Amino acid sequence: MLVEGPARSPRVSDRRVIELSDARVPTSRQPYHAVRDARPGQAASLERRLRGLVERITKRSLGALLKEYRRQGRPVRRVALVVGSLIDPARIGNDHIRAHALEGQLFRTALERAARAARLPCTTLVERSLYDTAATRLKRSRDALRRAVTDLGDALGEPWRADQKAATLAAWRALGGS
Repeated sequence: MLVEGPARSPRVSDRRVIELSDARVPTSRQPYHAVRDARPGQAASLERRLRGLVERITKRSLGALLKEYRRQGRPVRRVALVVGSLIDPARIGNDHIRAHALEGQLFRTALERAARAARLPCTTLVERSLYDTAATRLKRSRDALRRAVTDLGDALGEPWRADQKAATLAAWRALGGS
């Protein structure tokens, strides 16, 4: 989400998907599932290859989007990410759930590195506490923020999913200083 304007009256200017995987390499969408299912002698090299691919695709995708925004006269000043959890995947006993956690960590890290490569400050926020931290930063109640975020989506039309609302709130919070 591209959110512009002062923090007291933001507007959503654009909504895009930043590619994090290569459509030509289906295993890059869930790399740790592929690693988990690989033969023991091939798991480490597969992991390195897929991690590198995710890093390159993410950096290229974010870089192209930032370049387009600059051409439009809308330079991005900071990046905000919303994640489900910051749990250490090593603490998860179930292999399948750990694979999901490792993928979340990989994609988050790839986005953070891509933002740093673009010399942009990057804030990572946990979804379940997002409204609380935004309420404090923006000096509004959680309910007022929920209504405002819903209203911000009206300009874009459908769909206006929960993940898009969270991304919008994170970007709005970033307008307030980080």
